[in-house]
Amino acid sequence: MMITRFAPSPTGLLHPGHAFSALSAWQRFRDSPDDVAEKRFLLRIEDIDFNRCREDYETMLIEDLLWLGLEWEPPVRRQSEHLADFQKVADDLKTRGFLYPCFCTRKDILREIERAGGAPHGSEGPIYPGTCRELSSDEAASRIEASETFALRLNLEKSLAKIGGEITWQDEAAGTVKAEPELLGDAVLVRKDIGTSYHLAVVCDDAWQGITHITRGLDLFESTHLHRVLQELLDFPEPMYFHHELIRDDSGKRLAKRDESETLRSWREAGISAAEVKKRLGFEKL
Repeated sequence: MMITRFAPSPTGLLHPGHAFSALSAWQRFRDSPDDVAEKRFLLRIEDIDFNRCREDYETMLIEDLLWLGLEWEPPVRRQSEHLADFQKVADDLKTRGFLYPCFCTRKDILREIERAGGAPHGSEGPIYPGTCRELSSDEAASRIEASETFALRLNLEKSLAKIGGEITWQDEAAGTVKAEPELLGDAVLVRKDIGTSYHLAVVCDDAWQGITHITRGLDLFESTHLHRVLQELLDFPEPMYFHHELIRDDSGKRLAKRDESETLRSWREAGISAAEVKKRLGFEKL
């Protein structure tokens, strides 16, 4: 079985790094054996960042992917249309005692880290020091009743105790990888502004869509440590992963939307063909 996907966020125009990731997933789909019992390529729009996601970006990214020659099975899944489903999963995790409310602002967290003399850093910044983890249920309830804003964090220690034993995943590039979720600590699973988070939504969607193979960049390698914990807690199947190298500019800087790097749209408008883009990115035969 080969069910894979490309899952961009419409927060800007697609750049060559996105194209590389999309083509990597498409190539693995196209190159899978002909005798695979089920073979599907899906497109998912991860549009839960309501402050940055825009409909026109979604329209243009779909146009760019079609221009590259990608095809996917309809319908396109949009995460924003399934917030209630993510909420049910969060409620279940909370009922089982794996989530706790965190009332800390970023300033509170940085102040606590400074007071403690520093904290380890992960891919999402300093690891949360657990300030609200030990709040009594009465105090937490009182603060919620007083309308204090809060997010819900994963109680990692309790989660790992429940799972028991070593957690691993299989990566086409790295082989068997031992999960080290401590790299992200008590991560936020429910953001106060959207009712879910990237981590929770992507794990749920991959399971609900039956994704068997996940292709994404090395910038998300560290997130997989946490995602494997959530898959175990939720009794979701473990997919096969492939974390590919990141595309960088001539100076070695990673291409990203926030850097306003060259986009596929600008390449198209400059008359560069889809075939030339594939050649530049190493997919000449695709």
